[in-house]
Amino acid sequence: MWHRLLLGLSGFLVSFHLARAADPLRDLREIPCDLIVPHMTADEPAAGKRVKHQLPEFAGSELFHALYLPSNWEPGQKHPVIFEYPGNGPFKNQLGDTNSGRVEDCNLGYGIAAGKDFIWVCLPFVEPKTKTHALQWWGDADATASYCKAAVKQITGEFGGDPKCLVLCGFSRGAIACNYIGLRDDEIARLWRCMIVHSHYDGVRRWPYADSDAASAIVRLKRLAGRPQFVTHEASIEATREFLKASGDKDLENAVTLCALPFPNHTDGWVLREFPERRQLREWLHKILQRPPAN
Repeated sequence: MWHRLLLGLSGFLVSFHLARAADPLRDLREIPCDLIVPHMTADEPAAGKRVKHQLPEFAGSELFHALYLPSNWEPGQKHPVIFEYPGNGPFKNQLGDTNSGRVEDCNLGYGIAAGKDFIWVCLPFVEPKTKTHALQWWGDADATASYCKAAVKQITGEFGGDPKCLVLCGFSRGAIACNYIGLRDDEIARLWRCMIVHSHYDGVRRWPYADSDAASAIVRLKRLAGRPQFVTHEASIEATREFLKASGDKDLENAVTLCALPFPNHTDGWVLREFPERRQLREWLHKILQRPPAN
């Protein structure tokens, strides 16, 4: 009798777990936010404010970055800095996920840091002729990389950004940009302590620009030189895992932490909600910044 009961219970548990595994992923928008990103204003930079900010050479133009000084920012103190690139826009999918492509609508950096301790800067993709931000793809990739280098110099020189604790992150197009722009040459690659890459990865698939192929992406990846990356993707991370494995570079595989997220939504808004994966990301970043820098 007990044997039959145990067999019946085992069968029930197996069926239960199989049913759970077959459940569709939960829509992210069903989960309430616990963080609200501040709107960008035209105010002067100050603690707890997110403002429109420009490099001196683009003063008066339409090209700018969004600058947030943390709620505990004080002049004369050093703070780590999160630099972020936005996704392509305008974008809307069948789930209702949207993205404007604009720097003022980024979310990752604020969600990662919860608005404190880190300076947060959202960077543009530069159209040098019009001095505007490209809503799709790179504008001019070299000009975009040059803008990034100049912004790093400005933030570390004027606002107390710690040059030894610079984090690069991005969503979708911005995720690809972490490697495509952030590893574009040796000078820019040396800036970063680590990277946080959400939803897409340079080289995993072809895109409508000439050097999006895997071989070109691996050349860029060599400049990572052991710097750690935390790479996430909605639903599955296996395509990125296979790409890294196919590179044949064990050091590269070891430098990258891969994390699949339990929802189907293509959005950077996941960091504004309580998830075990968000806690994992924050703990990972804390540990990385506690280590001595690699260079």
